[in-house]
Amino acid sequence: MSRIQATFERLAAQGRKALIPFVHTGDPYPDVTVELMLAMAQAGADVIELGVPFSDPMADGPVIQRAAERALKVGIGMPQVLAAVKQFRESDRTTPVVLMGYANPIERYGQARFVADAKAAGVDGVLVVDYPPEECEAFASLLHAQDMDPIFLLAPTSTEERMARVGKVARGYVYYVSLKGVTGAGHLNTDAVAEMIPRIRRHVSVPVGVGFGIRDAVTARAVAEHSDAVVIGSRLVELLESQPRDNVASTGAQFIREIRAALDA
Repeated sequence: MSRIQATFERLAAQGRKALIPFVHTGDPYPDVTVELMLAMAQAGADVIELGVPFSDPMADGPVIQRAAERALKVGIGMPQVLAAVKQFRESDRTTPVVLMGYANPIERYGQARFVADAKAAGVDGVLVVDYPPEECEAFASLLHAQDMDPIFLLAPTSTEERMARVGKVARGYVYYVSLKGVTGAGHLNTDAVAEMIPRIRRHVSVPVGVGFGIRDAVTARAVAEHSDAVVIGSRLVELLESQPRDNVASTGAQFIREIRAALDA
């Protein structure tokens, strides 16, 4: 059983929903990532999605694009991402870490090498935005062999066929993109989320997390009424980018505590 599966099973037994924050490795300062991850885990984050910087993050809006650009400018690449996870594991061996990013950095690093090094660092899952399920069965098999979970996106435009394909290869959880467009865009329609989740669950046996457009505790709680997890990225990255170095971890932890309290209320 992967750490992700164990986490979701523990939360389900407690009648609680998972809180999954996203932050970018090396942002807003290159030496703050591990401290921030630890602070968020202690504040109530159940899984941490850690961004892998890429120069053309096509699914991301301006907030996360800026984060990727800042990280790249200070030399953050795949080796630094894996080093951050390894350092995090020295203090936290229970909170799952999912690497989220794009195919290009993995292809450049080499799939087999990436999977081996990610396992050694303590990564639990990988979400590659532009790896469609029908084209990455070999990559998913490499992850399965190392007890890591391939995680896939579904969207409001996903067909029943696409949901079924994802259901065959997904492990850990699936990430439902609740809005059409890029991260941080638009206004979340919780009624549409409530309608879509049962459709997804007909094809997918793993938990369903919902992200894109969740910016506060009220919206997070509304989404959690229908999903197994709430994913928050753009709002958190936006909040942190204006903080001085010494305030980043405490600011991130306070935000997580507020969302955690709303989900548990």
